[in-house]
Order: sequence, then C-alpha cells, then structure tokens
Amino acid sequence: VSVGGIFYMPQRNRPVEIILVEDSPSDTELTIEALQAGDIPCNLSHVEDGVEAMEFLARKNSYAGAPRPDLILLDLNLPRKDGREVLAELKSDPDLRTIPVVVLTTSKDDRDISQAYQLQANCYIAKPVDFAQFVSVLRAIEHFWLEVATLPTKT
Repeated sequence: VSVGGIFYMPQRNRPVEIILVEDSPSDTELTIEALQAGDIPCNLSHVEDGVEAMEFLARKNSYAGAPRPDLILLDLNLPRKDGREVLAELKSDPDLRTIPVVVLTTSKDDRDISQAYQLQANCYIAKPVDFAQFVSVLRAIEHFWLEVATLPTKT
C-alpha cells in the first residue's frame, strides 16, 4: 500500500521500529545504509553494548522515551553484557519476549548457534564479510521480517 509515496505494510500505518545492538562502527554504518536503501520505512535506534540494550528495552535512564522495537538486530560479542546475556534476559521478560530477535554476528561456531536458539533467538545469521553480501543479507532480513512475517502488535 502506498500512501503519499511511502510504502506501508497493510497491517501497519507507521514506520517499523528496529533496534540495532552492535559495537562495530563499520557494521553499524553498513546496516544503516542497507536499511535506508530498502523499501520499508523504518526508524533505526542503535546502542553499542548489552547494558545499553537492556536500558533501552526497559525504557530506563536516558532511554525513558525510547520506542518499543518491532525487531531487534543483536550482535553476540558485545562489551559489558554480551548478546547471549541480553537474549536470555529479554526472553525471560514477559513484556519483551514477543519482540523478534535476529542474531546478526560474525560467529559461525556451532555452540553459539545452538545456544542462541536455546535462548529463543528467532533467527541466527552469520555476517558476511563481503559488502554486497552483507547488504543482501540485510535486505533478506527486511523482506522476511518486515514484509512476509506478521509481527506482534505492541503492548
């Protein structure tokens, strides 16, 4: 559906809220560029570590006015509180557990993959090294999670 030249999902009348939990400046920049070039209007928030991520999700401290995300892009290897701890904490919280989490990380280790799914990640993607492949992966995430899948309504 196009309204004023902006594409919206039939079940949505607002941009999608995404939080990127990523400590790498280059991966952050690539993600921002890829999502801005996509077809789905979204607001991207960014935090650099797991402590900030949980403050953002709980809307605490400087994040009191933060939007509730529709989708979380989570790196595993983060400072202060790693992505595994963030995943465990948010999936144990009844108010946050319905937010889909896409683990987007450099690790291809079978133990990391298994643990992420045991902690209830909705998807695990190893970041490609190549720029074009990275953009392609982000477009695939955008297409599936923001066009194909029906996300839960905010509570």
